[in-house]
Amino acid sequence: MAVSCGGVTLSEDGGKTFDVLRKGLPQENAFDLIYRHALVVDETGQRLAMGSTTGSVWTSDDSGEAWTLLSAHLPPVAALRLA
Repeated sequence: MAVSCGGVTLSEDGGKTFDVLRKGLPQENAFDLIYRHALVVDETGQRLAMGSTTGSVWTSDDSGEAWTLLSAHLPPVAALRLA
């Protein structure tokens, strides 16, 4: 999984093809950069969280198909961990 402009890209075939998942993520005027350590996936692959250098944090409970914004007003997020 990788974060791209306006969405998260997901490959299920080793990088041959990618799907862009956008539901719940900003689609314009978004300047969020996600560091590698600020995108985490739980052991089931269902729960994800990511934080940006602009202080936004999103979560997903469906493998990244849809995202929920938790906060847009935090300091820059360099790393996250799921408990």
